[in-house]
Amino acid sequence: MLWQHDEVRVSDHGDFLEVTLCSPENRNAQDPNTWRALAEVANKVTAQTRVVILNALGVSFSAGLHKKMWGAAGADAAAGADGGGARGAGADAAASEPVQHETLTSLIRHDDETMDRFIQHAQSAFTWWANSPAITISSVQGHAIGAGFQLALGCDLIVAADDAQFAMRETSMGIVPDLGGTWPLVKRIGYSRALEICATGRFVTAKEGLEIGLVDRVAPLTQLGPATEQLRLELSSAPIDAVRSLKQLLRAAQVSTKPEQLHLERAMQIQRLRSF
Repeated sequence: MLWQHDEVRVSDHGDFLEVTLCSPENRNAQDPNTWRALAEVANKVTAQTRVVILNALGVSFSAGLHKKMWGAAGADAAAGADGGGARGAGADAAASEPVQHETLTSLIRHDDETMDRFIQHAQSAFTWWANSPAITISSVQGHAIGAGFQLALGCDLIVAADDAQFAMRETSMGIVPDLGGTWPLVKRIGYSRALEICATGRFVTAKEGLEIGLVDRVAPLTQLGPATEQLRLELSSAPIDAVRSLKQLLRAAQVSTKPEQLHLERAMQIQRLRSF
């Protein structure tokens, strides 16, 4: 094991990292402590890291927000919390002291700027996976709900067990998905499907997910680990620098104009040829 913080464990296997959500007793439900730990994992990726696998212990990948996040009062801040988090506003909050919001009800007592800063900090736990030079894979079993669904969507690729069920339940509770999941969801399945799934809050099975392009591979539950490992091996056959350049190129293609993409292809190919 390389590192562990609360509900997140990181194992270094040389050319790949294995990141594990390890609070199966609450179905890997998430809170700000989880997000701070997940954001920190980005610093564990090295020049030798080809792939990062995100998986979870227990029957569910992640059941979404921890129930305490809906409580009336916030819990005490976790020891050693990241000082780069959201900061408080108001007469009794010193400008240098981070405010660790543990519930949604405590969050709404603060001004818009503080709320925005807190959400942005939370988003950093979900967005680095796609931006990482390594290829990231989420390995999903059981429920991936809300924040759990968005975490799976944050990775480049999704391998799902045949019992996996995905749902975006935020709108059903009067809020919206805000952890970076809307962008990859629309990119994967299109606007209309994304709207229907989020507005209804319904479950999407692994089978349907494969059919609509939400997930990339489906395996029997007992074979989820081996299937994820097989994909990792397949992704590790090409030279690492070429794969990293390819990831950057394909990510850019999602937002570039055709002339911009053609220019980037030329520039990256020259860079690769110069490396020989």
